[in-house]
Amino acid sequence: MKTRYQAGKHTLELLLILLALLFIYPIYMTIINGLKTYQEVATSTSALPGKFQFINFAVVWNQINFSGVFINSLIVTVAGVGGILLISSTAAYQLVRRPGWVSNAIFLAILSSLVIPFQTMMVPLVKVAKDFHLMDSLYGIIVMYWGFGIPLALFLYHGFIKGIPRELEEAAHIDGSGTFGVFFRILMPLLKPITTTISILHSLWIWNDFLLPLITLSSPKNKTIPLAASVYFGQYTNEWHLAMAALTMAIVPVIIFFLFMQRYIIQGITAGAVKG
Repeated sequence: MKTRYQAGKHTLELLLILLALLFIYPIYMTIINGLKTYQEVATSTSALPGKFQFINFAVVWNQINFSGVFINSLIVTVAGVGGILLISSTAAYQLVRRPGWVSNAIFLAILSSLVIPFQTMMVPLVKVAKDFHLMDSLYGIIVMYWGFGIPLALFLYHGFIKGIPRELEEAAHIDGSGTFGVFFRILMPLLKPITTTISILHSLWIWNDFLLPLITLSSPKNKTIPLAASVYFGQYTNEWHLAMAALTMAIVPVIIFFLFMQRYIIQGITAGAVKG
């Protein structure tokens, strides 16, 4: 019986290793091809470069003004995710703690936007954005990300808050805390696991998003990294080596952010598993 268990365990470990390699392979391809010449990429995408072309990163840095587009992406991502977290968490708290048909109607109305494809909203979105002077501006696209990101975040927060005992808040009210004090001092620390999850999901989405910046941002000074890197994919020419170098530079901050936030996910799971 023990031998069977060990064999099954090793088989599962092998399958998980193969699955991990499957997910790592695209990152490997991106980095390796970013260190090649164009001829080497055209010849074989999977082979190692004959000589590492670190000059590709310097060329990309200067050609697309990487420092500028990096700051734009950082501003849009941080402000977008921050607004989504603040608005959706406070809204979910009020909707959960004030039950009734009005709260249910608001909740369902917000969730209904999740089933509407983005492609069907592109033309109306551009028209409304023009009317409110939100086109071709960082603050405008941040507001749009709030609108598109809040429904999913609200749904996740809503389910999580329902599992938190109301007695904790009542005890804080008895001690003299107001509504804001109860939310930010009592509830927000308890929401850390779901807040971390939402932060990671929405940060990856906003940082890597291409379609919304494409239809709303036109000035070179407002471009984000995916939009700026698209210059290497043309109708007649494709500079694959520079495109891969640009993508490599774009994914490094995301990987660092994910590794940094991962420990908070583990802490949240551990805290939720231990009683007392």
